[in-house]
Amino acid sequence: MKPPVPHRRWALAAATALALVVGGLAIPVTRAAEAAPVGAGSYTTTPVGPLPSGCGAMSSNPRQFATANAPAGPIPTNDWWSSLLWKRTDCSFSEPLHAHPISYDTFGDGLGFSANSTPAISGTATGVGEFHYPYVQDIRVGVAGLAAPQVRVDGWTDWTVSPHWSDGTRTMRATIGHGLPFAYFQTTGGNAQISTAGTPDVWSNSGATIGFRVNGHDYVGFAPSGASWTVASGRISSTLAGRGYFSVALLPPTSSATERAALAATYGQYAHAHVTGTQVSYAYNPATSGLTTTYAFTTTAREGTATQTVVSLYPHQWKSLSGSTAITPTYPSARGRMKVLTGVNQFRTAMKFQGILPELPAVGDGSGGDLATLTGHLAATRANPMDQRGNDTYWTGKGLGRAARIAEIADQVNDTTTRDSALNAIRSTLTDWFTASSGKTSRVFYYDNNWGTLIGYPASYGSDQELNDHHFHYGYYIAAAATLAKFDPAWAATSRYGGMVDLLIRDANNYRRDDTRFPYLRDFDIYAGHDWASGHGSFGSGNNQESSSEGMNFASALIQWGQTTGDTAVRDAGVFLYTTQAAAIQEYWFDVSDQNFPAAFGHSTVGMVWGDGGAYATWFSGEPEMIQGINLLPVTGGHLYLGNNPAYVRTNYAELVRNNGGQPTVWQDILWQFQALGDPDAALANLRANPGYTPEEGESRAHTFHWIRNLAALGNVDTTVTGNHPLSAVFSRNGARTYVASNPTATPITVTFSNGTTLAVGAGKTATTGAYTWSGGNAAGGVPPTTPTDPPPTTDPPTNPGNPTRYLLPGGGLGAAGSAATTTVAAANGNHDGTPTNAQVFTATGLNLAYAGGQTAFDLFVDAGTAVGNGVQVRISYDLTGNGSWDRVETGRYFATDPVTGYEHYTQSAGLSSATGTLGALSNGTVRVEVWSAIGNNPTTVGIGNQSVLRLPYS
Repeated sequence: MKPPVPHRRWALAAATALALVVGGLAIPVTRAAEAAPVGAGSYTTTPVGPLPSGCGAMSSNPRQFATANAPAGPIPTNDWWSSLLWKRTDCSFSEPLHAHPISYDTFGDGLGFSANSTPAISGTATGVGEFHYPYVQDIRVGVAGLAAPQVRVDGWTDWTVSPHWSDGTRTMRATIGHGLPFAYFQTTGGNAQISTAGTPDVWSNSGATIGFRVNGHDYVGFAPSGASWTVASGRISSTLAGRGYFSVALLPPTSSATERAALAATYGQYAHAHVTGTQVSYAYNPATSGLTTTYAFTTTAREGTATQTVVSLYPHQWKSLSGSTAITPTYPSARGRMKVLTGVNQFRTAMKFQGILPELPAVGDGSGGDLATLTGHLAATRANPMDQRGNDTYWTGKGLGRAARIAEIADQVNDTTTRDSALNAIRSTLTDWFTASSGKTSRVFYYDNNWGTLIGYPASYGSDQELNDHHFHYGYYIAAAATLAKFDPAWAATSRYGGMVDLLIRDANNYRRDDTRFPYLRDFDIYAGHDWASGHGSFGSGNNQESSSEGMNFASALIQWGQTTGDTAVRDAGVFLYTTQAAAIQEYWFDVSDQNFPAAFGHSTVGMVWGDGGAYATWFSGEPEMIQGINLLPVTGGHLYLGNNPAYVRTNYAELVRNNGGQPTVWQDILWQFQALGDPDAALANLRANPGYTPEEGESRAHTFHWIRNLAALGNVDTTVTGNHPLSAVFSRNGARTYVASNPTATPITVTFSNGTTLAVGAGKTATTGAYTWSGGNAAGGVPPTTPTDPPPTTDPPTNPGNPTRYLLPGGGLGAAGSAATTTVAAANGNHDGTPTNAQVFTATGLNLAYAGGQTAFDLFVDAGTAVGNGVQVRISYDLTGNGSWDRVETGRYFATDPVTGYEHYTQSAGLSSATGTLGALSNGTVRVEVWSAIGNNPTTVGIGNQSVLRLPYS
């Protein structure tokens, strides 16, 4: 067995911090705390440990590299451009700034541009591997003769920054940002100058506009009207007609000179409407479970009347774009293709918030032998519900998370002794950390006014000196506080300890622009749609983040805390962070559509996202279980987004097994719980077959059993239906839906789902209806009664004796015909003949049928629209006894669709590509249908519900 590896990403950062301490640059200070009260709690304003440190020993002045024009208040950290302001390795200039579609770097004579579109790929498809689009300079923009000793920051907005140069004679101010194909400049003291890598290929030079190509990338310089550009010795320069402003734009790759010229003319309409501000706003509508996000741009017209601009959108944005249409040319980037909007001053996205739960309902382990198993596991946690592995902020958080899961589960099955033990552990731990008594130097929070941050001591993984990971650490505290608030609302009142919880929220991701104690959304990159872990971001590859799932733990904690305490501003901020980041994770950590990672990368997931790429790696381990598992933990009801695409779950888990050379041997519980979101029967079989596994440091056997056993009853997450309450979810198994909602308040509620289903939920209860009718929670006063609608008290999901004719159903079931619907099979983008890749999967279990002889028949309704060269393939697998092994596997020849809109019939007449094993009687058996794209670069629609049918050779 592989030995467990101590969990955490910041081994490198910790080593750096240690070196700084040893070198005398940051000396821990221990003195009596001066407490600032917050309700019944308090924090200290006296340092009790190491503090953040900027370049050199000047840690007390985080604004040392900001100009007098920079916004007042706390400096932002944990951003894509943080190394420009918080210099760690170069006291003069920044590390590369990966804004997309352009990367930048700063030098004494100006701003460098890189439009690198060629990934550097290292490692292997089965081991540690990385892809990066490293900074490769095309041009450098500056002022003739400029020799600034350092670059400073003159301003910032939600996703732009303005670096500033001065050498006493010449100055330059630039504005750059996420999604901006333009960089905007204001200069004094000399001519504008563009230096190029090699001799530029000038394809247009007319008046104030010059177009040129460098390293295969097309740029356009826009000077003021009346000015001109000259080209000499690899340098392009302009006097700017003495007006001191210009802009430089990167054009998308084009297929012809005509298209290039047209784009240059279009961009030219907005070249002098300099972007001077960006701001996000969002609105959550519980009635529709909709999140609308507006990305707004403020411009200043340096000349002319244009007030709009040109922007490019990341995949998570353009796939949810509302009310606008992107033009055809796209930019390559480390995040995939970026689509372009021209002539806009804002754009909106519309996303569905799928809902979260405090915990899965006990529909599968609420009675019978499984209840006995669960209560036995719970009893084993009673003496030490936190099982804390360390005393710092991270490991305390992990322990709090473990105890919160135990409390929620124990409450559902009326194990009040274990529940109260877990709640008491949470209460005493949080109260201790939230109290800065006189002389206290440990288990205390300190507010640093210079940096605008709340640091917990003992700190860990650079959370003090580098401001790393605050959302990771504090998310556990907030989530545990939300669980405690449900049972002890008095403790959570603002007059007691709720104010301290709110301070943790605001430190990591301040949701109020009028709160000047902390920067707005510190850890969340608004435009990129996800968190960054490093406070300073001073790496050649930009900023980075491993554990997207711990970022989601923070977001889901806000939703639960806000809903439980009635703070809708916190709840809505949580919904914004959660929904946006869930979309970003699917694109940039998982690439579920197989469109964003370089084709030669060879992995279906990354452990880390970098500013310029991604890595199948972690900071702390090269083991596949940890590389993939770090983006899965902690497993909570706030992580149902991981199951939004069950087919991808199976793809991800299959890669783990392949890269690991077999099933996981560490972090098995985390990985089986993830597997249960795509193949719950297999996950349950793995759990039952390996009772001696070692729990992950923040897990318990009780929670792992509860999670997997109940998903085996509930089935897959059903994203086609949403509730009008944030703590709600829908599951589907074999075509039958279960509706779930949790009510943490003292007043009964009724939840209405988008298909009209309603669910009454009592005060303090979780309730279900549909496939199961069950209600549990602290107000229930007992174990759910056994009724004809309860799941049978067995260790297996309900049987499905059934019919040999089966329809492909929404949610991944195989059952009786339902209403007409569609699903989408992702593009192949390669050759996957015979190998299911990003497949849509449909399963029936518990089948008891006699074999009638003959072969499987099917009729799938497929349509690739006008796409040319697409081919859909099907594989049908039989597990005759439900023991987890496939006894018969039939793979059909792929079906080449025509380029004409309208359904075609893909049937068994296409013939078999391969077949293994033999058919026989089904006894509690399982049948699985996988449909995927074998070839082609476009998605295909599959008609389901009452359309695509499977006819089993059984009676």
